[in-house]
Amino acid sequence: MSNENKLNINWYPGHMAKTKRQIIEDLKLIDVVIELLDSRIPISSRNPDIAEITKNKKRIILLNKCDLSDEKTNQKWVDKFSKEAPTLLTDANSGRGIDKVTKKIDEIMEEEKQRQAARGRVSKTIRVMILGIPNVGKSSFINRIAKKVAMEVGNRPGVTRQKQWIRISKTQELLDTPGVLWPKFESDEIALNLAFTGTIKDDILERVEVAFELLKILQKDYLERVKERYKISDEEYDELKNMPNSTYELMQLIGRKRGALVSGGNTDDEKTARIILEDFRSCKLGKISLEKP
Repeated sequence: MSNENKLNINWYPGHMAKTKRQIIEDLKLIDVVIELLDSRIPISSRNPDIAEITKNKKRIILLNKCDLSDEKTNQKWVDKFSKEAPTLLTDANSGRGIDKVTKKIDEIMEEEKQRQAARGRVSKTIRVMILGIPNVGKSSFINRIAKKVAMEVGNRPGVTRQKQWIRISKTQELLDTPGVLWPKFESDEIALNLAFTGTIKDDILERVEVAFELLKILQKDYLERVKERYKISDEEYDELKNMPNSTYELMQLIGRKRGALVSGGNTDDEKTARIILEDFRSCKLGKISLEKP
């Protein structure tokens, strides 16, 4: 196991470029942009293009999947991102923090609403766009905020029929957009973080390599969680921790503990990798943040 070879992922399907052009066009209709990030990897799950194309819009940043990430680290990220735009913690699966989003939208549009009222104009419906990379929880979030009664509000002048406007409150409508990745990943670290969380599918990168790199991080920052989950004693870990490749030895031990074996009693690396990745993604290793401010 080594990380000598560059991952060299350059994944930008044609539909992604088309989607980006469509978003830029749709932004002309939008009052507030919600940027959805994965709270476990807020930097890696952030599309740099989004900040650029939405720079003239009112924005809210949501750190989603906060029930899967370390609470103390979550708060540090909120403090950091709040300097840029109002930032909230949400978890679409549990519903945590969702009710605060529509309130925050009204709050940041209040000044504009008063300005319109002073001109004698009836305040219009606030139009919201939600942007985020694939697998950041956008569909779950939309279902939650629309209270599972997502309804098409109707076509708007100059808007193609495929657009779906979803009523999310008495005064707000949401325009859904597909997830957008960027043309190339700036580092192997970003690509790996996206692979750990399942954004880059397991058949694109070598699963065993991905699990090994994840375990390396867990061994460094969350060792007690690993030992507890896989019932590894202090004595067992002491035997391997000073070995030249202790992370791979740890991976082998996890495989043996979980019965991930092939004929001859050797460890099945592929099966072990699946176990480690699934345990991380389903929070069975506890609340883990892979990026810290």
